[in-house]
Amino acid sequence: QVQLVESGGGLVQAGGSLRLSCAASGRISRVNTMGWYRQAPGKQRELVAAITSGGSTNYADSVKGRFTISRDNAKNGVYLQMDSLKPEDTAVYYCNADILTLPNLLSRNYWGQGTQVTVSS
Repeated sequence: QVQLVESGGGLVQAGGSLRLSCAASGRISRVNTMGWYRQAPGKQRELVAAITSGGSTNYADSVKGRFTISRDNAKNGVYLQMDSLKPEDTAVYYCNADILTLPNLLSRNYWGQGTQVTVSS
């Protein structure tokens, strides 16, 4: 089985920083695009940032210039550095990845369990 395990959420004051981490484990052949999504109460889940295996990135307009996504292919890990946090960044953040699994080289999309980020004003 493949799973994504996140860490790094918490409570921070506006203007502060947090770093989220996510690692994929299991019978993995290759991890393709990885990303972070978030869902605030009463809102739809939205893409925050994504990064391909080659390192190309894209960001939601609301986080450009404040958040940085990165990855460590050797560790099957993805990270989200969040700076200049705002109260509107408060949400549950989910790790997401497209993974080619063993032994049959099937490609599937996986989600982490989510980690709460709360930004106080």
